[in-house]
Amino acid sequence: MKLIDIVVPCFNEEEVLPLFVDETNKVIDGIPEYSFRYIFINDGSKDRTLEVLRELAAKFDNVKYISLSRNFGKESAMYAGLEKSTGDYVIIMDADLQHPPAMFPQMIAGVEEGNDCCALYRAKQKGESPIRQLVSKMFFGFQNKISDVKMPDGAVDYRIMSRQMVDSIISLCEKQRFSKGLFCWVGYQIKWIEYQNVERTVGTTKWSFWGLFKYALDGLTSFSVTPLRFIAVLGFIISALAFIWIIITLIQTLIIGIEVPGYVTTLCAVLFMGGIIEMSVGVLGEYIGRIYIESKGRPIYIAKETNLEDKDNDLNG
Repeated sequence: MKLIDIVVPCFNEEEVLPLFVDETNKVIDGIPEYSFRYIFINDGSKDRTLEVLRELAAKFDNVKYISLSRNFGKESAMYAGLEKSTGDYVIIMDADLQHPPAMFPQMIAGVEEGNDCCALYRAKQKGESPIRQLVSKMFFGFQNKISDVKMPDGAVDYRIMSRQMVDSIISLCEKQRFSKGLFCWVGYQIKWIEYQNVERTVGTTKWSFWGLFKYALDGLTSFSVTPLRFIAVLGFIISALAFIWIIITLIQTLIIGIEVPGYVTTLCAVLFMGGIIEMSVGVLGEYIGRIYIESKGRPIYIAKETNLEDKDNDLNG
């Protein structure tokens, strides 16, 4: 019987965890051909998430958990779960039930057809504001244009992967991770399935607009140097225009004499160039900052407590 690990990152999810397990158990009970194991990752929650996980582990033999020493972020939590998984297949999903467990049979059928991964993307983003939906659409469109890593609009982390694909992903030890891109970067045969997003009924979202912005920035800088190339092209264009302007000014000076430049023109030119320089330094700083963080060689996460055994006793990832 094949084992399927269900990796579930958790941050302040005490309210929804019992409901999540109950709803998911209803689905996996209808798939007796496979054995399922939960691997919950408590990502430094401030509520009773860890206590609830202990209670669930005492109630169900297939509930395992890893509690991190602090909040390392969802990306690190997912890596921790993938690294500690041993199943033939691994499912990644959120605990808020916005990733419906009812998709399991279709996802499993997708990998049993010979695909290495069966991933989902949202048809409509229920419960999200039009502005957030527009920003999301713009991000995926821009990401696909500037990067070799392609993913459909509305792609989510919810997916099932083969053991070989999981091993390839955990071999990528970068600290600032953008898993949606990494899942595509490693290659393999991916089948995409459309699903209807489910509104959260318990608890509140942990993603702020600023958090999503930083996450999108990680995605754009992790798989493309296009922003750096854009700066180079912009610098060349501005230099060329400046050179042309100098030639025109010299010709005007020789023909009609020296003119006192206007205050507004000078101010606009200085402010424009200052803005370009600040933007360029900012983009360069973003890439240099990533190099700085990666060069430290710190672990992706530190686990404080776990009920996993055997090879999973090493708590640092």
